[in-house]
Amino acid sequence: MKALNIVFMGTPDFAVATLKTLVEHDYNIVGVITAPDRPAGRGRKLNESAVKQYAVSKNLKVLQPTNLKDEAFLEELKSLHANLNIVVAFRMLPKVVWNMPELGTFNLHASLLPNYRGAAPINWAIINGETKTGVSTFFIDDKIDTGEMILQKEVDIDPNENVGHLHDKLMLLGSNLVLETVKLIAEGNVVTTPQEDTADLKTAYKLNKDNCKIDWTQSIDTIYNKIRGLSPYPAAWCILKNGDEDLDVKLYEVTKDEQTHNLELGSIVCNKKEIKVAVNGGYINIEFMKLPGKRNMSAQDLLNGYEFKSGAKLL
Repeated sequence: MKALNIVFMGTPDFAVATLKTLVEHDYNIVGVITAPDRPAGRGRKLNESAVKQYAVSKNLKVLQPTNLKDEAFLEELKSLHANLNIVVAFRMLPKVVWNMPELGTFNLHASLLPNYRGAAPINWAIINGETKTGVSTFFIDDKIDTGEMILQKEVDIDPNENVGHLHDKLMLLGSNLVLETVKLIAEGNVVTTPQEDTADLKTAYKLNKDNCKIDWTQSIDTIYNKIRGLSPYPAAWCILKNGDEDLDVKLYEVTKDEQTHNLELGSIVCNKKEIKVAVNGGYINIEFMKLPGKRNMSAQDLLNGYEFKSGAKLL
Protein backbone atom coordinates (compact mmCIF):
# COMPACT_ATOMS: atom_id res chain seq x y z
CA MET A 1 0.00 0.00 0.00
CA LYS A 2 1.54 3.28 -1.16
CA ALA A 3 1.40 6.28 1.19
CA LEU A 4 -0.57 9.06 -0.45
CA ASN A 5 -0.04 12.81 -0.19
CA ILE A 6 -3.09 14.30 -1.89
CA VAL A 7 -3.79 17.73 -3.34
CA PHE A 8 -7.54 18.22 -3.74
CA MET A 9 -8.96 20.68 -6.30
CA GLY A 10 -12.60 21.79 -6.32
CA THR A 11 -14.95 24.68 -5.71
CA PRO A 12 -18.72 24.05 -5.17
CA ASP A 13 -20.77 21.97 -2.71
CA PHE A 14 -20.58 19.00 -5.06
CA ALA A 15 -16.82 18.83 -4.39
CA VAL A 16 -17.14 19.26 -0.61
CA ALA A 17 -18.76 15.83 -0.19
CA THR A 18 -15.70 14.14 -1.72
CA LEU A 19 -13.17 16.17 0.27
CA LYS A 20 -15.13 15.44 3.46
CA THR A 21 -15.14 11.70 2.68
CA LEU A 22 -11.36 11.70 2.12
CA VAL A 23 -10.76 13.59 5.38
CA GLU A 24 -13.06 11.26 7.32
CA HIS A 25 -11.14 8.25 5.97
CA ASP A 26 -7.88 9.77 7.23
CA TYR A 27 -6.25 10.43 3.87
CA ASN A 28 -3.40 12.94 4.02
CA ILE A 29 -4.62 16.09 2.27
CA VAL A 30 -1.50 18.24 1.90
CA GLY A 31 -3.28 21.07 0.10
CA VAL A 32 -6.63 22.25 -1.25
CA ILE A 33 -6.85 24.37 -4.40
CA THR A 34 -10.04 26.31 -4.98
CA ALA A 35 -11.35 29.42 -6.72
CA PRO A 36 -10.37 32.88 -5.45
CA ASP A 37 -12.89 34.67 -3.21
CA ARG A 38 -15.35 36.64 -5.32
CA PRO A 39 -17.56 39.67 -4.55
CA ALA A 40 -21.21 38.64 -4.26
CA GLY A 41 -24.54 40.16 -3.30
CA ARG A 42 -25.54 43.80 -3.06
CA GLY A 43 -22.80 44.63 -0.58
CA ARG A 44 -20.20 43.00 -2.87
CA LYS A 45 -18.87 41.15 0.16
CA LEU A 46 -16.14 38.62 -0.67
CA ASN A 47 -17.65 35.16 -0.95
CA GLU A 48 -15.56 32.07 -0.14
CA SER A 49 -16.13 28.86 -2.09
CA ALA A 50 -17.86 25.95 -0.34
CA VAL A 51 -14.61 23.96 -0.61
CA LYS A 52 -12.59 26.74 1.02
CA GLN A 53 -15.05 27.03 3.89
CA TYR A 54 -14.83 23.30 4.61
CA ALA A 55 -11.03 23.18 4.17
CA VAL A 56 -10.51 26.09 6.59
CA SER A 57 -12.80 24.39 9.14
CA LYS A 58 -10.46 21.36 9.02
CA ASN A 59 -7.25 23.46 9.11
CA LEU A 60 -6.19 22.31 5.65
CA LYS A 61 -3.75 24.40 3.62
CA VAL A 62 -5.69 26.39 0.98
CA LEU A 63 -4.31 27.84 -2.27
CA GLN A 64 -6.44 30.16 -4.43
CA PRO A 65 -4.50 30.94 -7.62
CA THR A 66 -5.99 33.21 -10.26
CA ASN A 67 -3.52 31.83 -12.81
CA LEU A 68 -2.69 28.11 -12.70
CA LYS A 69 0.51 28.72 -14.71
CA ASP A 70 1.83 31.39 -12.35
CA GLU A 71 5.41 30.55 -11.29
CA ALA A 72 4.87 31.42 -7.62
CA PHE A 73 1.81 29.14 -7.49
CA LEU A 74 3.64 26.28 -9.24
CA GLU A 75 6.54 26.55 -6.79
CA GLU A 76 4.15 26.44 -3.84
CA LEU A 77 2.36 23.46 -5.37
CA LYS A 78 5.67 21.59 -5.81
CA SER A 79 6.61 22.33 -2.20
CA LEU A 80 3.59 20.31 -1.03
CA HIS A 81 5.23 17.12 -2.39
CA ALA A 82 1.91 15.60 -3.41
CA ASN A 83 1.99 12.30 -5.27
CA LEU A 84 -1.69 12.40 -6.31
CA ASN A 85 -4.07 15.18 -7.42
CA ILE A 86 -7.85 14.72 -7.16
CA VAL A 87 -10.14 17.08 -9.08
CA VAL A 88 -13.88 17.50 -8.51
CA ALA A 89 -15.84 20.34 -10.17
CA PHE A 90 -12.87 22.63 -10.77
CA ARG A 91 -11.51 24.09 -14.00
CA MET A 92 -9.31 22.89 -16.84
CA LEU A 93 -5.75 22.31 -15.63
CA PRO A 94 -2.57 23.06 -17.57
CA LYS A 95 -0.30 20.06 -18.19
CA VAL A 96 2.33 21.45 -15.81
CA VAL A 97 -0.21 20.95 -12.99
CA TRP A 98 -1.88 17.64 -13.90
CA ASN A 99 1.41 16.05 -14.86
CA MET A 100 3.21 17.05 -11.63
CA PRO A 101 2.35 14.23 -9.17
CA GLU A 102 4.00 10.82 -9.55
CA LEU A 103 0.66 8.96 -9.45
CA GLY A 104 -1.13 11.37 -11.76
CA THR A 105 -4.27 13.49 -11.52
CA PHE A 106 -7.74 12.03 -11.67
CA ASN A 107 -11.10 13.71 -12.02
CA LEU A 108 -14.62 12.85 -10.87
CA HIS A 109 -17.21 13.64 -13.54
CA ALA A 110 -20.97 13.46 -13.00
CA SER A 111 -21.92 11.43 -16.07
CA LEU A 112 -21.38 8.07 -17.67
CA LEU A 113 -18.45 9.09 -19.84
CA PRO A 114 -17.83 9.44 -22.74
CA ASN A 115 -21.36 10.90 -22.86
CA TYR A 116 -21.99 14.33 -21.37
CA ARG A 117 -18.47 15.67 -21.33
CA GLY A 118 -18.56 19.33 -20.41
CA ALA A 119 -19.82 21.84 -17.90
CA ALA A 120 -23.38 20.76 -17.03
CA PRO A 121 -23.70 16.95 -17.23
CA ILE A 122 -26.37 16.56 -14.54
CA ASN A 123 -28.66 19.13 -16.15
CA TRP A 124 -28.35 17.76 -19.67
CA ALA A 125 -29.00 14.16 -18.65
CA ILE A 126 -32.46 15.22 -17.40
CA ILE A 127 -33.09 17.77 -20.17
CA ASN A 128 -32.47 15.03 -22.75
CA GLY A 129 -34.83 12.62 -20.97
CA GLU A 130 -32.22 10.05 -19.95
CA THR A 131 -33.40 7.29 -17.61
CA LYS A 132 -29.88 6.51 -16.32
CA THR A 133 -26.76 8.50 -15.54
CA GLY A 134 -23.85 8.06 -13.15
CA VAL A 135 -20.37 9.12 -12.13
CA SER A 136 -16.96 8.37 -13.64
CA THR A 137 -13.34 8.72 -12.53
CA PHE A 138 -10.61 9.16 -15.13
CA PHE A 139 -7.01 10.31 -15.39
CA ILE A 140 -6.80 13.84 -16.79
CA ASP A 141 -5.13 14.46 -20.14
CA ASP A 142 -4.81 17.58 -22.29
CA LYS A 143 -8.46 17.69 -23.44
CA ILE A 144 -11.71 18.12 -21.50
CA ASP A 145 -13.09 14.91 -19.91
CA THR A 146 -11.38 12.59 -22.41
CA GLY A 147 -8.76 10.78 -20.29
CA GLU A 148 -8.52 7.06 -19.58
CA MET A 149 -11.38 5.80 -17.41
CA ILE A 150 -10.78 4.24 -14.02
CA LEU A 151 -14.20 3.47 -12.50
CA GLN A 152 -17.86 4.16 -13.20
CA LYS A 153 -21.13 3.78 -11.26
CA GLU A 154 -24.61 3.98 -12.72
CA VAL A 155 -27.84 5.27 -11.15
CA ASP A 156 -31.46 5.50 -12.31
CA ILE A 157 -33.03 8.89 -12.98
CA ASP A 158 -36.52 9.05 -11.53
CA PRO A 159 -38.99 10.26 -14.20
CA ASN A 160 -40.10 13.15 -11.98
CA GLU A 161 -36.91 14.16 -10.14
CA ASN A 162 -35.31 17.53 -10.75
CA VAL A 163 -31.66 18.40 -11.16
CA GLY A 164 -31.29 19.46 -7.51
CA HIS A 165 -32.29 16.01 -6.30
CA LEU A 166 -30.13 14.21 -8.88
CA HIS A 167 -27.16 16.47 -8.02
CA ASP A 168 -27.31 15.36 -4.38
CA LYS A 169 -27.65 11.70 -5.35
CA LEU A 170 -24.60 11.88 -7.65
CA MET A 171 -22.63 13.90 -5.09
CA LEU A 172 -22.81 11.00 -2.61
CA LEU A 173 -22.30 8.34 -5.27
CA GLY A 174 -19.29 10.27 -6.57
CA SER A 175 -17.62 10.65 -3.19
CA ASN A 176 -17.78 6.87 -2.71
CA LEU A 177 -16.42 6.28 -6.22
CA VAL A 178 -13.46 8.57 -5.47
CA LEU A 179 -12.78 6.56 -2.32
CA GLU A 180 -12.73 3.32 -4.34
CA THR A 181 -10.46 4.94 -6.95
CA VAL A 182 -7.99 6.18 -4.32
CA LYS A 183 -7.83 2.72 -2.77
CA LEU A 184 -7.00 1.14 -6.17
CA ILE A 185 -4.27 3.74 -6.76
CA ALA A 186 -2.76 3.20 -3.30
CA GLU A 187 -2.74 -0.57 -3.87
CA GLY A 188 -1.26 -0.21 -7.36
CA ASN A 189 -4.26 -2.04 -8.84
CA VAL A 190 -5.62 0.54 -11.28
CA VAL A 191 -6.63 -0.75 -14.71
CA THR A 192 -7.71 2.02 -17.10
CA THR A 193 -9.91 1.89 -20.19
CA PRO A 194 -9.62 4.37 -23.07
CA GLN A 195 -12.79 6.34 -23.80
CA GLU A 196 -14.35 5.50 -27.15
CA ASP A 197 -15.42 8.42 -29.33
CA THR A 198 -18.49 7.75 -31.46
CA ALA A 199 -20.51 9.99 -33.74
CA ASP A 200 -23.58 9.99 -31.48
CA LEU A 201 -21.95 11.18 -28.24
CA LYS A 202 -24.03 13.68 -26.24
CA THR A 203 -22.41 16.85 -24.90
CA ALA A 204 -23.05 18.74 -21.63
CA TYR A 205 -22.91 22.26 -23.05
CA LYS A 206 -22.41 25.21 -20.75
CA LEU A 207 -25.80 26.61 -19.73
CA ASN A 208 -26.70 30.10 -20.92
CA LYS A 209 -29.81 32.25 -21.32
CA ASP A 210 -30.52 30.92 -24.80
CA ASN A 211 -30.43 27.21 -24.00
CA CYS A 212 -32.42 27.70 -20.76
CA LYS A 213 -35.38 29.30 -22.60
CA ILE A 214 -38.50 27.20 -23.00
CA ASP A 215 -39.82 26.63 -26.53
CA TRP A 216 -43.58 26.16 -26.12
CA THR A 217 -43.91 24.61 -29.60
CA GLN A 218 -41.99 21.51 -28.46
CA SER A 219 -43.59 18.32 -27.13
CA ILE A 220 -44.99 18.05 -23.62
CA ASP A 221 -42.17 15.67 -22.56
CA THR A 222 -39.43 17.89 -24.00
CA ILE A 223 -40.75 20.93 -22.13
CA TYR A 224 -41.32 18.98 -18.91
CA ASN A 225 -37.78 17.53 -18.98
CA LYS A 226 -36.24 20.94 -19.66
CA ILE A 227 -37.95 22.57 -16.68
CA ARG A 228 -37.01 19.80 -14.22
CA GLY A 229 -33.50 19.61 -15.72
CA LEU A 230 -32.95 23.28 -14.83
CA SER A 231 -34.66 23.33 -11.41
CA PRO A 232 -33.73 24.73 -8.98
CA TYR A 233 -30.72 26.20 -10.76
CA PRO A 234 -30.37 28.08 -13.04
CA ALA A 235 -34.14 27.67 -13.80
CA ALA A 236 -35.93 27.50 -17.14
CA TRP A 237 -37.42 30.78 -18.28
CA CYS A 238 -39.75 32.25 -20.88
CA ILE A 239 -41.69 35.44 -21.64
CA LEU A 240 -45.13 35.97 -20.12
CA LYS A 241 -47.27 38.11 -22.44
CA ASN A 242 -50.09 39.38 -20.25
CA GLY A 243 -52.02 42.25 -21.80
CA ASP A 244 -49.51 45.06 -22.36
CA GLU A 245 -46.87 43.39 -20.17
CA ASP A 246 -43.97 41.28 -21.44
CA LEU A 247 -42.26 39.72 -18.40
CA ASP A 248 -39.33 37.31 -18.12
CA VAL A 249 -40.54 34.57 -15.77
CA LYS A 250 -38.87 31.47 -14.33
CA LEU A 251 -40.55 28.09 -13.84
CA TYR A 252 -39.34 25.88 -11.00
CA GLU A 253 -41.86 23.10 -10.59
CA VAL A 254 -44.42 21.74 -13.04
CA THR A 255 -46.47 18.62 -13.67
CA LYS A 256 -47.80 17.38 -17.00
CA ASP A 257 -51.29 16.42 -18.06
CA GLU A 258 -51.39 14.49 -21.34
CA GLN A 259 -54.60 15.06 -23.30
CA THR A 260 -55.85 16.50 -26.56
CA HIS A 261 -56.97 20.11 -27.02
CA ASN A 262 -57.22 22.66 -29.80
CA LEU A 263 -55.81 25.69 -27.97
CA GLU A 264 -52.98 27.85 -29.27
CA LEU A 265 -49.61 26.59 -27.96
CA GLY A 266 -48.42 28.60 -24.97
CA SER A 267 -51.95 29.76 -24.05
CA ILE A 268 -52.56 30.09 -20.32
CA VAL A 269 -55.67 28.56 -18.79
CA CYS A 270 -56.27 29.30 -15.12
CA ASN A 271 -58.85 29.20 -12.38
CA LYS A 272 -58.62 30.13 -8.69
CA LYS A 273 -56.20 27.29 -7.90
CA GLU A 274 -54.22 26.29 -10.99
CA ILE A 275 -52.29 27.66 -13.93
CA LYS A 276 -52.05 25.48 -17.05
CA VAL A 277 -50.19 26.06 -20.31
CA ALA A 278 -51.38 24.46 -23.55
CA VAL A 279 -48.62 22.49 -25.29
CA ASN A 280 -48.24 19.78 -27.90
CA GLY A 281 -49.77 16.70 -26.27
CA GLY A 282 -51.59 18.30 -23.35
CA TYR A 283 -50.95 20.83 -20.61
CA ILE A 284 -48.01 21.83 -18.43
CA ASN A 285 -49.37 22.61 -14.96
CA ILE A 286 -47.33 25.34 -13.27
CA GLU A 287 -46.79 24.56 -9.58
CA PHE A 288 -44.11 27.19 -8.80
CA MET A 289 -43.27 30.30 -10.81
CA LYS A 290 -41.20 33.45 -10.26
CA LEU A 291 -42.16 36.85 -11.62
CA PRO A 292 -39.44 39.56 -12.00
CA GLY A 293 -38.55 41.11 -8.64
CA LYS A 294 -40.76 38.65 -6.75
CA ARG A 295 -40.05 35.48 -4.80
CA ASN A 296 -40.67 32.01 -6.20
CA MET A 297 -44.39 31.42 -5.53
CA SER A 298 -46.85 28.55 -5.67
CA ALA A 299 -49.56 28.83 -8.31
CA GLN A 300 -52.19 29.43 -5.65
CA ASP A 301 -50.19 32.21 -3.94
CA LEU A 302 -49.49 33.82 -7.30
CA LEU A 303 -53.16 33.75 -8.29
CA ASN A 304 -54.09 35.46 -5.00
CA GLY A 305 -52.23 38.62 -6.00
CA TYR A 306 -51.70 38.56 -9.77
CA GLU A 307 -54.23 38.61 -12.58
CA PHE A 308 -53.74 36.70 -15.82
CA LYS A 309 -55.69 38.63 -18.43
CA SER A 310 -57.74 37.02 -21.21
CA GLY A 311 -55.39 35.88 -23.98
CA ALA A 312 -52.33 35.65 -21.66
CA LYS A 313 -49.69 33.32 -23.04
CA LEU A 314 -46.13 32.14 -22.58
CA LEU A 315 -43.64 32.72 -25.39
